[in-house]
Amino acid sequence: MIKLFTYGTLQHDDVQENLFGRILNGTPEKLVGYALKEIQIEEEFGIVHYPVIVETHKQEDFINGIVYEISTIELNQADLYEGLHYRRVEVHLHSNQKAWAYSAATLKHF
Repeated sequence: MIKLFTYGTLQHDDVQENLFGRILNGTPEKLVGYALKEIQIEEEFGIVHYPVIVETHKQEDFINGIVYEISTIELNQADLYEGLHYRRVEVHLHSNQKAWAYSAATLKHF
């Protein structure tokens, strides 16, 4: 199984049900050395603001989130869901686990 650190819409039950066909069982986790920023994405009805992680390398910066164990197929589905505005990056969590997380595909959105 693959670990996925989430901090936004991937934590929502309705998103998980639609994307994976099930509700995921996760564990609270902390991502140290990162801060939450915001990107703007143009959608059908206008501009929507979404959270995104940005590495700061500062120990005092952290993001609370949830880690889920998912399959390779589910990770690919999450990639499609996140779309072109996000990219998957490997992160090291406070518990010393490695996990995937989604950051901005480009820096111009901050």
